[in-house]
Amino acid sequence: METPPPFDPSTTSHPDPETTLSGPPEPWAALPQPVRRDGPPWWMTEMIAAEPALSGRVLRRLGVVRRSSGVPGVPARLEAPGRDTPAGRLAAAIRHALERGEPVVVTGCGTSEHGAQAFAAIVGEAAVRAGIRGAGRPGSVLAAQAFEAALAPQRGGLLVGISHEGGTAATLAALDAAAASGTRTAAVTVHPASPIGRAGIVLATGEIDRSWCHTVGYLSPLLAGVAVGAALTGEPGDAEPAVVRALLEAGIAQAGAAEEVAAAVGDRRELIVVASGADRPAARELALKVEEATWLPTAVRDLETFLHGHLPSMDDTTGLVLILSDRDGRAARSARAQQAMAAASRVGVRAGGILAAGLDAEWPAFLLPAGRILVPEAEALPAPAAALVGTVTPLQVLTERLARARGTDPDPIRRHELAYREASALAE
Repeated sequence: METPPPFDPSTTSHPDPETTLSGPPEPWAALPQPVRRDGPPWWMTEMIAAEPALSGRVLRRLGVVRRSSGVPGVPARLEAPGRDTPAGRLAAAIRHALERGEPVVVTGCGTSEHGAQAFAAIVGEAAVRAGIRGAGRPGSVLAAQAFEAALAPQRGGLLVGISHEGGTAATLAALDAAAASGTRTAAVTVHPASPIGRAGIVLATGEIDRSWCHTVGYLSPLLAGVAVGAALTGEPGDAEPAVVRALLEAGIAQAGAAEEVAAAVGDRRELIVVASGADRPAARELALKVEEATWLPTAVRDLETFLHGHLPSMDDTTGLVLILSDRDGRAARSARAQQAMAAASRVGVRAGGILAAGLDAEWPAFLLPAGRILVPEAEALPAPAAALVGTVTPLQVLTERLARARGTDPDPIRRHELAYREASALAE
């Protein structure tokens, strides 16, 4: 296993996308502001480029392994995480809670909240497919915002905290409150030495995001969800590293399409992101990334909600990005989304999309005049994992290209300006 190199705050770049990223500072500390650059490539650019190779390393750390057959000419065999691996231990705790009729709640803040939503979607679907008693009932596996979870702690079951660096105060408070109420706790974080490492079960992803506009910080809990899902089902193909890597590479390869969409919507006064089903965590993450990195006001609308009262606020100064990659219920989602985009076009909204490749031929160009980024059909992966992993790099590259179009530096999330730095300090 590749050992992350020591954290070096003076490092100015990570130019080789195949090289292991560093771990967190030792002893643990919150990351300092990224070393600033005069222009792209930003730290964010390099973190996105590193994600395909990083995905395989993280999956291996969590227990997805490929074992040699020992026979010449016979390929190595991929194995799902066993019970003695990090993902296997968390899977066993999830199974135990569900079989007892107790809830499994996943929580976080900001990017980690969206990672929690994605983790819950991936793991919840895997639990149903694994035939676990209690899986699939309402509230069996769900996501919750950490501040709210701390104020109304669950009693019993399992609470999984997501925090990339491991020091988010609201998430720590949620875990502590749950533990005090008799709830078992777990965490997904970069290193067990972080404050969140006091949870009962810790999945350590190992490599730290060097941009404050987190991209690795979003991908990492999704990979944890994929690994835990495979441990629940016992199906190694649910976490096939080659498929995961290919999905991430496909998004990066469409930088040109992302640039086209960014150019078309980057000068709008606001951006709306629309999604349905398993694509909703990605929509929320895109909205956060755009506001952090480009300072463009952005809001999320569920697909059906978009058509119930919101259009009067929109006109030809509004940009829109539709995310439509979930293959579950796709025909109905696609038909409704076409109606929504037609309605948006009629009032002057300029829309682009992150669209499943299988839908490309069905969608006329006039419905997405700002362009489209295509997500491959990863049929080897379960539907929520395929959608959520498949949209990671498209939404991130689109954000990075929007930052270029708008002339903003995404890495410090505007905290290089005194007012925003002081605003952040007031909320700590």
